[in-house]
Amino acid sequence: MPRKLKVFRTPTGFHDAYVAAPSRKAALEAWGADADLFARGAAEQVTDPRLTAEPLKRPGEVIRVSRGDLAAQLKALGPRKKPAAKKIEAKPERKPPKPKPPPRRDKVDEAEAALDEARRQRDGEWAALEKQREAIERKLDALEARHDKEIARLEQRFEKARAAYRAAIEKWSG
Repeated sequence: MPRKLKVFRTPTGFHDAYVAAPSRKAALEAWGADADLFARGAAEQVTDPRLTAEPLKRPGEVIRVSRGDLAAQLKALGPRKKPAAKKIEAKPERKPPKPKPPPRRDKVDEAEAALDEARRQRDGEWAALEKQREAIERKLDALEARHDKEIARLEQRFEKARAAYRAAIEKWSG
């Protein structure tokens, strides 16, 4: 009997990596860790049903979940430190260049949404096919039972006819 699966979590940047595995060792292998993250306090077992549902659907597969949106992640970084001002000798005043805006995540968010949608679609199609398979298996079982009953009835008829034939041959031959 397969071992019961547990769900483990470790932080990976702005995401948490979840995996459903039978043991801590198996979780470490799934993450590709070369050190015991559990001993370091960098990994833990998770029991919250909301957090364990998705990993338990795909045992052994690492599931990455974002820890909040971009605003929450930037807030977690803390206040931005300003670089120390350099002393500028008296030169003609120039306007400082405008800082470049941070890169946009639009394509990453789109790709992640598309991936999530594809997984949901796969799971839905899989469930529908499972229902069809169960219905076909029930039909096959019913067909087998019906044919077994018919074959048993015909085998009795055959044995009865053969016995009658043998009796007639015996009587005829004397």
